[in-house]
Amino acid sequence: MRILRRGLCARERSFSESIDSLIGEQEDTQLIKILDRLLLFLYSVAVGALAILAILAASGVFKTSSLTRFVQDLAGASRDVQGAVIGISAVILLASLRFFIVSVRRAGASAPSIIQKTDHGDIRISVETVENLALKAASRTRGVKDLKTRVRVADAGLQIMIRAFIDGDGSIPAMSEDMQRTVSQQVEEATGIPVAEVSVYIANVTQAPASFKSRVE
Repeated sequence: MRILRRGLCARERSFSESIDSLIGEQEDTQLIKILDRLLLFLYSVAVGALAILAILAASGVFKTSSLTRFVQDLAGASRDVQGAVIGISAVILLASLRFFIVSVRRAGASAPSIIQKTDHGDIRISVETVENLALKAASRTRGVKDLKTRVRVADAGLQIMIRAFIDGDGSIPAMSEDMQRTVSQQVEEATGIPVAEVSVYIANVTQAPASFKSRVE
């Protein structure tokens, strides 16, 4: 009995550690996404402004004397203009390098996963695997179609969100409860990871195609 309790405690502790690490990774990823969006916005504004200036210059809006003076200032006649252009160009270059690195990392990045430690080694279960298991379990509920699932990791366990269309023939609360119970049980049995909650969002009612009977005279 003591050995069983020790095994359960070790399993819970390893799961808690893997959950904490995955939550930390998700928070860091969200912060990086926010910074990347801000950088992408500034990058788009800068490139768009340069494109507008290039179009105006090619269309002859600016006088030749103004362009000549700007080139002279850029070449060193005006330290302010030269410093501003160098600064803007450096920012655009750094943003381009950042987006290049992000694209390379995403191409070789591995999917987020949950690590469970056992006596024989580690078990890694990807979040995508859990989503597919939840999708398979939810599809066994009668009257639901076009299912989509999303899984988030919290301190208490997995948070599973299901979006579904229904045919409208049955009770929505009863159907949703049956789906929640089925998904929670099957995901826990298949992965050994506790399910904190299963949220169901009924998006709409599917419309059955109208049937027309042909009449032969």
